[in-house]
This record gives sequence, C-alpha cells and structure tokens, in this order.
Amino acid sequence: MGEILIGTCSWTDPTLIGCGRFYPGWAKSARARLEYYSSQFRLVEVDSSYYSIPNEKVSRLWAERTPDNFIFDVKAFRLFTQHPTPLATLPTDLRSALPAELKAKTSIYQREIPDELVGELWQRFEQALLPLDSMGKLGVILFQFPPWFFPGYSQCEYILGCKERLPQYHLAIEFRNNVWLNEKNRKQSLEFLRENDLPLVCVDEPQGFQSSVPPVAEVTSDISLVRFHGRNREAWEKKGITPAERFDYLYTKEELQEWLPRIRQLAGETQQLHILFNNCRDDKAVVNARQITLMLD
Repeated sequence: MGEILIGTCSWTDPTLIGCGRFYPGWAKSARARLEYYSSQFRLVEVDSSYYSIPNEKVSRLWAERTPDNFIFDVKAFRLFTQHPTPLATLPTDLRSALPAELKAKTSIYQREIPDELVGELWQRFEQALLPLDSMGKLGVILFQFPPWFFPGYSQCEYILGCKERLPQYHLAIEFRNNVWLNEKNRKQSLEFLRENDLPLVCVDEPQGFQSSVPPVAEVTSDISLVRFHGRNREAWEKKGITPAERFDYLYTKEELQEWLPRIRQLAGETQQLHILFNNCRDDKAVVNARQITLMLD
C-alpha cells in the first residue's frame, strides 16, 4: 500500500478561521495557525498561488514552520491554466512592461503576453517554490484546467509545455470538462497521462454539468490525488458567488464510505496518495478530513 496523506485545500480560509471551531484560541497569527494545522494533518493545498505568484520568502517560512514530513501541494497560477487573469495580479514590474494595448485591459490571457514576459512569469513561479522543494516538502503542482479546455492535440501539447517549463516539479492534472474522461476519450486521456508521468486528479463533485468530471479512480503516476469538491448542485455553476459558497457542503459518513474501496485501490497501485477536501466553508473540510482519516485507520 502506498502512503496516504490527508488534508484540506486551505488552512487560511476566512470562514475556517471565523467559525472558531478548528483553531484554538491561542492560534491567532499566521505562524500559529500553520503550526497548529500541521500538527493535525500532514498535507495541505496552497490555493493562494492560483490567484497570484507566490513569494519565495513566504514559501521558505511555510517550510520552516512545519514538521519534516509535512507536504504542500501547490495550485498553479491561473494564467498558466488558460484562465483569464486580472491584470492587477501580475507582478508590478512585468505589468509595466506590457504593451500599451494590454495595459488597458482588465483581464488577460497568457497567449496575449509577449513570450519573454511569459517566460519570466514561469521562472518566478518556479523560483518561489524552491524552498519547499529543497526541504522535501513540495508535493505536486496542481494544474486545474477550465471547462473550455477540450481534449485535442494542441491541448495535450500545451500540457507537455507546462511540464517542460517546470522540469524539476511533479505536475498533476485536473480537468473541469467531462469530455476528457467520457467513454469515448477516457482510455486515450489516461494513456496520455501515464506515458508522460502526469498524475490524474480524481474528483468527487456534483454531476450532470459540462464541468462535471466523473469520479474516475485511476492511477497514472507514482503519486495519485483525490480532491473532494462537495456535492452542492445548486451552487456548482452559479455565477457571482464566492468559492466558499460554491463548495459549501458537508459529506455524510455514507458518502465518504463510497470512496473507501476506490481509495484503497488507488493506494495499492501508487507510492503516495493525496486526499484533499476542497469543501472549505467553515470547518466542513477539516471535519470530513478527520472523518475519512478515522475510517481508513
């Protein structure tokens, strides 16, 4: 059996801190909260890196403030996963180097940015994670592609290009378009990931939408991942709501038990399995992470 690590997709979510049911009263600083979280779980996902490129100094502090066996999975910057990215989230010096017509935009795509600036953004992202990597605390870089990212030759080439830009890191791929894993394309998609040593991110999420990926449990690398997004159908594709509202869901014991055979199967076929709860509203994620830990024990 591979090693199973369990955690949540944030330790700094405002609703988690605000609910007062997870952090003890003394854990009021950023340092204290991370130290307490890492005493409870061995894994966490850094979500803030999706919204802006992380700071190397901050990632060094994360590494220094956690136990030796603690692991950080890091979400890729949204520009790198073909999401529209607010111009204000780019580093100030690179933003000022953009052509005038791009500076006038509110949001921007990577394809619009000059190649030399794109290269610099990737280099800074890679550099920012070096402290975690050098201390053996970097798990995977999660690339979560949007619903409009359909399967095809150019899309596969783009994924491989991402891997080439971060050669020393382990990329994991999460699709938000179910066509990648439907009956027609599933075998080919899984073969592509296996041939290129790219972990498939297995998901639990509401079904019946174009962005709904089926709960396929397949190993495609020596690390496997399962992310639990909750089953809040009413909010899944609702516009103008916060992530906390979209992922507001508490799994029942029976719903978690559905995954136990699949989790054991995945762990039996890989070296390390990461289980992450993204239902980060109040303390729902930490409650479910603790529940499934007890179930697996």
